[in-house]
Amino acid sequence: MTNSLLRRTPLFLALSLTSALAWAADPIDQTDPRHTEPKTLDAVEVKATPLADTAESLARPVEVLAGEKLDEAKANSLGETVSKLPGVQSSYFGPGVGRPIIRGFDGARVQVLSDGLGSGDVSTVSVDHAVTLEPFLADQIEVLKGPATLLYGSGAIGGAVNVVDGRVPESAPDEPFQGRAELRADSVNDGRTGMLRLDGGTGNGLVFHFDGLHRETDDYEIPGFAESARQLAEEGETPDPSTRGILSNSAVRTDSAALGVSWVGERGFFGGGYSLYSTRYGVPGHSHEHGEEHEGEEGEEAHEEEGPVHIVMDQRRAEARAGLNDIGPFKSLRARVARTEYTHTEFEGEEVGTVFDNDSTEGRVELVHQPFGGFEGAFGLQWAQRDFKAIGDEAFVPASKSRDAGLFWIGQRQFGDVKLELGARHDQNKIDIDESTAIGPDRDFDTTSVSAALKWDISDAFHLSFGLDRAQRSPTAEELYSNGLHVATGSVELGQPGLDAETANRAELGLHWHLGALKLGASLYHVRYDDFIYLADTGVEEHDGPVRLWTQDDARFNGAEGEADWNFAENGSGSWNLRIFGDVVRAELTGSGTRPVDFSVPHGDHTHDYSIELARGGNLPRIAPWRVGGELRWERGPLRASLGAVRYAEQDRVAQFESETPGYTLVDAHLAWHGDTSGGNAWEVFVDGSNLLDKEARAHTSFLKDVAPLPGRNVGAGVRIFF
Repeated sequence: MTNSLLRRTPLFLALSLTSALAWAADPIDQTDPRHTEPKTLDAVEVKATPLADTAESLARPVEVLAGEKLDEAKANSLGETVSKLPGVQSSYFGPGVGRPIIRGFDGARVQVLSDGLGSGDVSTVSVDHAVTLEPFLADQIEVLKGPATLLYGSGAIGGAVNVVDGRVPESAPDEPFQGRAELRADSVNDGRTGMLRLDGGTGNGLVFHFDGLHRETDDYEIPGFAESARQLAEEGETPDPSTRGILSNSAVRTDSAALGVSWVGERGFFGGGYSLYSTRYGVPGHSHEHGEEHEGEEGEEAHEEEGPVHIVMDQRRAEARAGLNDIGPFKSLRARVARTEYTHTEFEGEEVGTVFDNDSTEGRVELVHQPFGGFEGAFGLQWAQRDFKAIGDEAFVPASKSRDAGLFWIGQRQFGDVKLELGARHDQNKIDIDESTAIGPDRDFDTTSVSAALKWDISDAFHLSFGLDRAQRSPTAEELYSNGLHVATGSVELGQPGLDAETANRAELGLHWHLGALKLGASLYHVRYDDFIYLADTGVEEHDGPVRLWTQDDARFNGAEGEADWNFAENGSGSWNLRIFGDVVRAELTGSGTRPVDFSVPHGDHTHDYSIELARGGNLPRIAPWRVGGELRWERGPLRASLGAVRYAEQDRVAQFESETPGYTLVDAHLAWHGDTSGGNAWEVFVDGSNLLDKEARAHTSFLKDVAPLPGRNVGAGVRIFF
């Protein structure tokens, strides 16, 4: 694998040499505004809210990745890209799948957005389904921590991640024609990534955008064996030495492209775009067995090995956006609508197992009003519909149609040194289930969320924030109606049609302190849930895998996170910066004792019935462990470099039937050489290293932790060109 990477090295050497010669002829112009990165990401405007503001000015907690920090963080998945922000980690189902986890919340509680509209994929249906947003094409990524239900509805009760990619232009670019390109190779998986982005305008108001990306990787290298020592000991197995060092069935291939055109005038814009996303990825650790029951001595099932599971996904998305400024009592009007057609096929070897189809339409209108009663604010209307079906002998979720509509208002007012933010939202959610496959009735829900937050500028250097929220979330079709074997996860998932809406009450205290070159930030939060919905292990095994049941009970989340950023030296040796961060969350059920649960597992034309005792207290499953990390950065002239490490603690606060996960430390490093030319173009050669100590790392948040460790040591190298 390493030799294959070296064979590609001449391409990068040639590009680097060409760029270096151009730099030697045209030294860096440090004053060129096109290539000056922001000194602080707090000053970047947050696009996820209709009231234009920066991350530092908002009372609610927000993190933003942009510029050089985003370039260094970009990874194959959205979850991995944002995973080093305080309070944010990632799910893991092989390198093709990684969804953001915000303060212990994931899945249907974290909304993933493309410039303010839902991604339109089915990544919330199951943990093996990928997000269809490409981090390499993003301008910036915004993470809203805490409930974002006021803006984005029921699915954002735990937070939201907004990927800003500008695929439908809303303003004219700085130059008539500009863009960027990147080529990258990685050693751990023989990976190759290439991307291109173009933005321009004709001068008469017509603006266009184009982007494209191709990524291809082989199975990735691991420090030892795929199966954990704990699992090997439990099974009494000795691993095959020939399997050491490679995680089979972990290859990924991804293609993405988009074209957008807009007309931009003095008072507004109107435009549309069309995008494609296609990916194929393996699901490590799963070879599904398939067969039918027959007459035998013990009436057991006969099974035939079908081979590894892999997923082929295709999404097509069309969207239109429009905006108008200064319309009487309103400062601005923004409207957007997207239609997404999504197909996802799970293969068992070469045979089609299950096909997921998801056609969705989402629209959103925001009206920012003139100050009223001292409040600046915005009204919003959001609606969405989803037609979902799963086709195949092992489709574990029945076909359904979901309809959601929400109306909201958010506002803010300044009282001297205190800024007050208020908001309220009401949603109606309806799920119609296919009668031929229904295990329960149609359901409809009404949910209401309210929020209040304030930010007190005690001095120019010290800021205190406080927030209170009451947010509600209605159950999804998957939580209500799942009923069978899910091939990719190797488990039986069972829904409960009688689940109620869950309610979260949150309180948060935050502080920010600026003292010259030193910045400190910290947050403490408490969330109490009524009727929290979670996927519980039952301790029962069927179809050679665990049976998991969607159920609900009261729960609480307590957590803290902090970050220190110190630019401790600025002299002839360069600029030196030290960043330290950490986070912890404790999530547990608040009941005591046990409660009886009855359920049935389908087996062809009959069922197996069970009655068990499920714990009402104790820890919730798959909660990320506490961690602490640090990073030392250096910049001098055209060069910048960093060295960092993150320690993930052992997770021994586990749920019923859940195993503990050992801790691990990941070390990374980055080196880049940046140059500008007198023609306004620029280039950048970079080398990135991850897991440099080649440690075995198993994410506690992953269903595959005992069969799919994280990748081993990786060295990536490439070139970026800005023009």
